[in-house]
Amino acid sequence: MLPARLAQDVAGLFPYERRQWALGGLAEQYSRNEPYPHILLADFLDTEIALEMAREFPQPVTQAWTQYKHANENKLGMPRRELFPALLGAVTDELNSPEFVAWISQLTGIPNLLADPMLEGGGLHQSERGGYLNVHTDFSQHHFRPNWHRRVNLILYLNPDWDESWGGSLELWEKSAEGKMTRCVAKYPPLLNHAIIFTTSEKSLHGFPDPLTCPEGQSRKSLALYYYTSEANPGFASHSTEYFARPQDGWTKSAMIWLDKKAVDLYSRAKARFGFSDEVASRVLGWWSGRK
Repeated sequence: MLPARLAQDVAGLFPYERRQWALGGLAEQYSRNEPYPHILLADFLDTEIALEMAREFPQPVTQAWTQYKHANENKLGMPRRELFPALLGAVTDELNSPEFVAWISQLTGIPNLLADPMLEGGGLHQSERGGYLNVHTDFSQHHFRPNWHRRVNLILYLNPDWDESWGGSLELWEKSAEGKMTRCVAKYPPLLNHAIIFTTSEKSLHGFPDPLTCPEGQSRKSLALYYYTSEANPGFASHSTEYFARPQDGWTKSAMIWLDKKAVDLYSRAKARFGFSDEVASRVLGWWSGRK
C-alpha cells in the first residue's frame, strides 16, 4: 500500500506537463550528445516519490534477487514485476505505459517503440561494495521475442546519499572504426532521481568497470527499463551482450573479459533456444560466489 502522502500522486507519477513543453529542446540535445545519442534528466520524478522508492527498495539478502556474478559483472537483478514493492511497481508500470512510451519515442526520434512487460534483463538492479559492470554493448534481440529489436535504455538511479568517491558512475565510451574502445567521453554518477536515457546500438558502450568502494550495507540501486521495436524482417545482426577491455586494462584482464564474453554468448543462445530463465544460472553463480 502506498503512503498516504503519495497516494494522490500515483496517477501523475511522471511529470508529463513539465517535460512536454521542453521536449523539442530535449530531443535536440539527445540527438547531439556524444559519444552516441543520450540524455541525463535530473529530477526525473517528484523528489518525494524517488525518496520513497529508495526507502522501499528490497534488501540484497532476499532470494528473489538474480545473481549476475562472473568475470564481466558483479551485481544483482530482480526482473519479476510481481515482487516489486508498491511504489516501485507503480512507477515501473507508468514507465511501461503507452503514454510514456510515446513520450520516449518523441524524445529519441525512434517511432513505434514497445515496452517490455517481462523486464527481460531489466527491472531492479543493485551492486554492493566490490560490485562492477564492465563496459559493454547490450544484447540486440529480446531473448523470448525474436522479432523485437532493442532500441532504448532508461536507467533511473535511487541512491539518496551517494558519495561520488565510492565510484559507480556510468561511463559512456567512444568506439573506433576498428571496434576498439578509445576514450571515456561522459561519466554520470548514480545520484538519486537522475535518469539516463540512451539509444541502444553496437556503438553504445557503457558500464561502471571499477569495483565500488561504498561502505558495507550501502549499494548502488537503479530501476532499468528497455524499449524495443518489432521488426517483421529484422535487418540487424543479432548479438548477445558484448564486453570490451579498456585501453588501460592489462593482458590478463583483457583475456578474462574476452573469455567470459564468449561464455555469456553461449549462455544467451541457449537461453533463447530453450526458453529457460536466469534463475538456475543465478543459483549456480551464487553458490560459486559463496565458495570463493
